[in-house]
Amino acid sequence: MSSRKKVVVIGGGTGTFSVLQALRDSPFEISAIVSTADDGGSTGILRDELGVLPPGDLRQALVALSADSSVLRDLFNYRFKEGSLSGHSFGNLLLSALEKVTGKFDQAVLEAGKILAINGQVIPVTTDQMHLFAQTLDGKTVSGEHAIEQHLWSEKEHINKLWIEPACTVHPLARQVILNADLIVIAPGSIYTSLIPNLLVDGVCEALHKTKAKIAYVVNLMTEKGQTGSFSVQDFAALIEQYIGERQIDYVIYNNRLPAPGLLDLYKKEMERSPVKVDVKRRKSLPYRLVGANLLSTKPPIIPESVDRLAATRTLIRHDAKKLARVLAALLYLNEAEKYLTHA
Repeated sequence: MSSRKKVVVIGGGTGTFSVLQALRDSPFEISAIVSTADDGGSTGILRDELGVLPPGDLRQALVALSADSSVLRDLFNYRFKEGSLSGHSFGNLLLSALEKVTGKFDQAVLEAGKILAINGQVIPVTTDQMHLFAQTLDGKTVSGEHAIEQHLWSEKEHINKLWIEPACTVHPLARQVILNADLIVIAPGSIYTSLIPNLLVDGVCEALHKTKAKIAYVVNLMTEKGQTGSFSVQDFAALIEQYIGERQIDYVIYNNRLPAPGLLDLYKKEMERSPVKVDVKRRKSLPYRLVGANLLSTKPPIIPESVDRLAATRTLIRHDAKKLARVLAALLYLNEAEKYLTHA
């Protein structure tokens, strides 16, 4: 049995990629539980035409944990620009083909992990077909993860509640790693469309209630137009706790440094986004510990030619992998120290 500390990351999209990239070279046993609610872009087309489960977010998680081979990473992320395959990434096509060959989506993810020689394991939160629904504050029902995201962006309407139909059951391995974890990290990301869908799957919150692991939530660096336009750090945490239910978060990790003024102006102008800050009036009597640190990356991002201008702009303010890794490691060992002191 492995004596390494077990870290489980829950999420989907680029936020999960950032956390996994931060942990990839750590001495921990890493498991990524990834949402399967995505139904937009290449992923949505493959779901509709082939009846496969959505590969996009799992592809990103696999690449984040892959061995240091730029060719393989670039291959999995390569997006065709012309012809009938235009818009599809090679990794999405490979995962869908592997699902057809093996007959199981989780087996396809496992085989892709072997190809990329990943450090850890990537697990779909469920292998049931997952369809996300939202009700806005004025009672409108919006169907589908992509449609919900587009609706929030264009209408700026906040969500009253989210649910999935039909009910989905957590993957057995996902449940097992949650129960056996030492630290569970809820990754940053689109809170309504990448994070909460995981918590709606039957069995996920039950496992979170039962696990002895500490739960850390890494809050987004910036708000998102429509979804979280005026959210504070505490608002993000409260929404996650609302869906988790009985179990409270132990640590809420946030960035406490402002990006360069020029970048802030660009984000505000292009995407109506602003830095996520702590509400100082609500610092006292919180059920979790606030952990603030400088988590900003100062390195210029490497942006593939296939990425459009808006998507490229979104990568300019992002987490620094090494800084985030240090904070997560510190929390893991703090947990160990606290257990020792309790029994000393």
